[in-house]
Amino acid sequence: MNSVLIITYYWPPSGGAGVQRWLKFTKYLRNYGWEPVVYTPENPEAPATDESLVPEVPEDIKVVKRKIWEPYQLYKRFIGQSKEEKVNAGFLSEKEKSGLAEKLSVWIRGNLFIPDARKYWIKPSIRFLTQYLKENPVDAIISTGPPHSMHIIALRLKKKLNIPWLADFRDPWTQIDFYDQLNLSRFADKKHHRLEKQVLENADKIVTVSKTCATDLENIAERPVKVITNGFDQDDFENLNVGNSEYFEIVHIGSINKDRNAVSFWQAVSELIKEQKNIASKLKIRLIGKIDFSAKKSISEHKLDDFVEYIPYLPHKEAIRQGSSASILLLPLNNTPNAKGILTGKLFEYLALRKPILCIGPTDSDIATIIKETQSGSIFHFTDKAGIKSFLTNKYLKFKEGYSLTLNNAYQKYNRKNLTKELSRNLEEIKNGL
Repeated sequence: MNSVLIITYYWPPSGGAGVQRWLKFTKYLRNYGWEPVVYTPENPEAPATDESLVPEVPEDIKVVKRKIWEPYQLYKRFIGQSKEEKVNAGFLSEKEKSGLAEKLSVWIRGNLFIPDARKYWIKPSIRFLTQYLKENPVDAIISTGPPHSMHIIALRLKKKLNIPWLADFRDPWTQIDFYDQLNLSRFADKKHHRLEKQVLENADKIVTVSKTCATDLENIAERPVKVITNGFDQDDFENLNVGNSEYFEIVHIGSINKDRNAVSFWQAVSELIKEQKNIASKLKIRLIGKIDFSAKKSISEHKLDDFVEYIPYLPHKEAIRQGSSASILLLPLNNTPNAKGILTGKLFEYLALRKPILCIGPTDSDIATIIKETQSGSIFHFTDKAGIKSFLTNKYLKFKEGYSLTLNNAYQKYNRKNLTKELSRNLEEIKNGL
């Protein structure tokens, strides 16, 4: 077996989207001749906890955990949040207005904690891993971000030990959708770009999740970037009773922040209720995960409160089960300049549920290409209320006929096993100096 050290902030029992990609890669790496060793914080400030993911960690895998100090307890005290409350990701706010303390904390986060609030784990990790790797050699290192501090750890190890290194960008760095909301000084902006450039120039291989993200990174790095998308794990769908509910259910799995609040969708649903006889008695909208105040406000403004069920964060497999009875799976993208390259992991699990997907975002995006390729639903521009309403109407009439979607097998290429095989090829290349 070759061996690879994976530096990741998110690892079970942490929950949320950041865990899935490398938990699943790690699960299948042994199939392709690579023994994973995971390096992760012992006490991370994760946005959610999901104990159900712990049994998915491969048996006897080496997981090295080290304590991390993060400024989040100070942050919580500063904004008046209790110690037990989770810190929301991606500027999601469950309050109507952000207070002065929260606004100030955003400035501090962007300008003082560079590249992110996990920066204080960089030096201790480099000291520890330098010695650890001398005693326990590996054939390659992988860093995955965000948080991009993980890349900085790998960068320093690369310079010290010259071990082949693959940098995985699950999300962009300076091109991420909320970068302009960090209120960066000129000095901080230059530092973010400088660190990003160092990572991109020094990694032996760069991987990201979508073609558009790859192109954006290539423009900075001036070198090729490999695309390995997210995917679905067939094991998560074994013995899952995928069927139809007696209700016309529209289900969204995951958080909805302000940028994902598709107002045109709420408008379309409101009009549909008025136009379609008897739909009011059949319609249910289930939102599973944290919801920004702006979305709840839109729902109320369109008089949809009676049709919406808010469900807090659920364990991963339970969230999938909730989606299995849906008539439509809702997928709003962030209405931001980088929306074309957003290829959220939930898309692939939606594909495996084999239910119609209603995506709201750029119609020339990477997600649009996959939805068309797999014939799994439709995508409409953020402002295309008429198109959204037409889609909903069509699916409601099909629902009354007992219609269920059957996909072609094109979606199988996004199976986690197949994607891990592709990852292993890239590891072989950097190990062999290609």
